[in-house]
Amino acid sequence: MHPLQTTVARFAQAAQNARPYARWLWRQAPLAMRLVILICCLGALTPAPPRLEPHPPQSVVTEHPIVCVHTQLRDEVEDWKIQRSLELVRQMGAPTIVEFFPWAYIEVGREVYDWHHPDRIIGLAQQEGLHVIARLGVVPAWARPDPTEQQTSHNYLTPDHYGDYARFVAAFAARYQDSVIGVVPWNEPNLAFEWGYRNVPPAEYAQLLRTVYIAVHAAAPSMLVLGGALAPTLEPVGSPYGMNEIDYLQRVYEAGAAPYFDALAVHTYGFTDPPEAAPAPDKLNFRRFELLQAVMAKHGDANKPIYITESGWNDAPRWTKAVHPGQRLQYTIDSFRWVEGHWPSVKNLCIWYFRVPVPVRSYPDYFALVTTEFRLRPIYSAIQAYALGKETAP
Repeated sequence: MHPLQTTVARFAQAAQNARPYARWLWRQAPLAMRLVILICCLGALTPAPPRLEPHPPQSVVTEHPIVCVHTQLRDEVEDWKIQRSLELVRQMGAPTIVEFFPWAYIEVGREVYDWHHPDRIIGLAQQEGLHVIARLGVVPAWARPDPTEQQTSHNYLTPDHYGDYARFVAAFAARYQDSVIGVVPWNEPNLAFEWGYRNVPPAEYAQLLRTVYIAVHAAAPSMLVLGGALAPTLEPVGSPYGMNEIDYLQRVYEAGAAPYFDALAVHTYGFTDPPEAAPAPDKLNFRRFELLQAVMAKHGDANKPIYITESGWNDAPRWTKAVHPGQRLQYTIDSFRWVEGHWPSVKNLCIWYFRVPVPVRSYPDYFALVTTEFRLRPIYSAIQAYALGKETAP
């Protein structure tokens, strides 16, 4: 007999001999133990999760390339869900996404990088033919104070670590210079919350911009550095919570930051007003952005490109700053029309947000275009119809 056949025969005989012992063990086991064994056996029969479906590189079909969406893929565990999200973005007719890449996820130790997280998202975005704007934040533990001496949030960044952050952004830009069109260093710097409740004055933010800009352009000359990403707020100068974005941008320019950002990133939420509602210093609405444009023009930056990296309306039924679902559809489509007709310097209008891995069970869920379970909400279909030139009245 062949040696392999001999081995197989021995295993078969051993299994046959073990059967009486297995039956005896099952009879002796208490009910609870039997249930545990049964559950384990049934668990082994659970189907494997879906796998990535390979397909040739895709391209986005759209009649309105200004359409963009802010994805939320940073905490998505399963690659097939990342792929499905990006596939739906492409099918919606949006050629560009904004995605958040936490510094703490990538630089796990000083100058020790784990690129798996951005590699899979950016690689799958490329596969779908999408352009990527990368927002970079969240401070790793090694760049924050010792928690036994000072409790801080994950956004706490001080000037003594600006060089570390700039080195990370430059490494990111160098790695993805052929697939990412721009980086947004920090987010909503005019809010204390975004700095771990540290009130960062405009001149200090200008210092950060300068440090990052020099490092990024040395590593990847073609990479855009998008300054700003300012939050629309009415906080007065001196507030412990932040500063309104109009005054903040004015002081950033006064600090000499103009040469150190290639484009301005802004957030233009509509809240309860339609997109055509006139701007005013004491009002939060979509056209408030025009007040920022006036500051740019005052400092000789009237022609600098602008990327609206967050925008949109919310249709939560119990939030005071939300609108009815039908209004949301109309206002969103009208906002695209307004930008295309009135703001030629704006390159993208990115809707906040596409989908999240886990809902929060509160009003932020009503910003989503697609549910966690991949159900398309009416707002998705409305944007798709507009982007593909097939829109009908909402």
